[in-house]
Amino acid sequence: MGFIVRYQPGTWAWFKAYLLIISGAFVIAAGYVFFITPHKIVPGGIYGISIVLHHTFGTPVGLTALFFNVPLTLLGIKVLGPRFGIKTFTGFILTSLFMDGLSWIYGGEALVTDDLLLSSIFGGAVIGLGVGMLFKAKATCGGTDVMAMMLGKWTGQPLGQLMMMVDAVIVIGGAIIFSDLLIPMLSLVAIFLMGKVIDLVLQGISYDKVVLINSTETDEIGKKITHDLNRGGTMILARGMYAGNERKLIYAVLNRRELSMLESFIRQIDPSAFVTVLDADEILGEGFKSLKEKLE
Repeated sequence: MGFIVRYQPGTWAWFKAYLLIISGAFVIAAGYVFFITPHKIVPGGIYGISIVLHHTFGTPVGLTALFFNVPLTLLGIKVLGPRFGIKTFTGFILTSLFMDGLSWIYGGEALVTDDLLLSSIFGGAVIGLGVGMLFKAKATCGGTDVMAMMLGKWTGQPLGQLMMMVDAVIVIGGAIIFSDLLIPMLSLVAIFLMGKVIDLVLQGISYDKVVLINSTETDEIGKKITHDLNRGGTMILARGMYAGNERKLIYAVLNRRELSMLESFIRQIDPSAFVTVLDADEILGEGFKSLKEKLE
């Protein structure tokens, strides 16, 4: 069973993927070298371990991370099967090379020297951008996610919990070794921003809303959505839990302007309607970005 996404060499998809990998690896390296490593911030992962070893024994961060990533990924292939292709190896090898190369060229001083919080914010955002670029190319920069996958296979525990546990151990270990309680807080800031920026890169900025409408005037509201707003929707047959009455629910996806117009209309024809509005992180399909556009 294969998990690797392959591109035909020389095609636009192949060229785009490796352009993203090279660019993403450089951005990740810059985030660590310019903001994270000099301040001893430990944002979990293999690179967090490498930062601890760098400040303890003077070892280069990139080479140390590579020392861990190669055998860990090879072990992951043996235990989990072919989930990690040449793009993943390219990703973490380039990240390590760029990291040590930038450190050698630039030196060990942070761009933001007098504000650790600002440095952790910039660092988390920049690294998140780079990791998101690698993820879009179906690659990674290596790290403890491989370790968490193997632990999940052996223990049966949820992958997300295991990744948090592994990263927490690394962050706490860094705080103990450096004897600095500020490190966990700054590391959490960096980790949080990394996750947010990764989601932003992968999903983009969405202003769309998911609307569920429970009303006695669902037919009129449905006409408003389809005829005036030029949107589709779905009528869902439902039964109330309290009285047991059958009702129609409307499910629709609208942008913020359309939602405002619809709310004004509902207020006019059924002020007692029950309307639930949810943020839509990503909408794929007719009328919005297609799945083909996203994957290309």
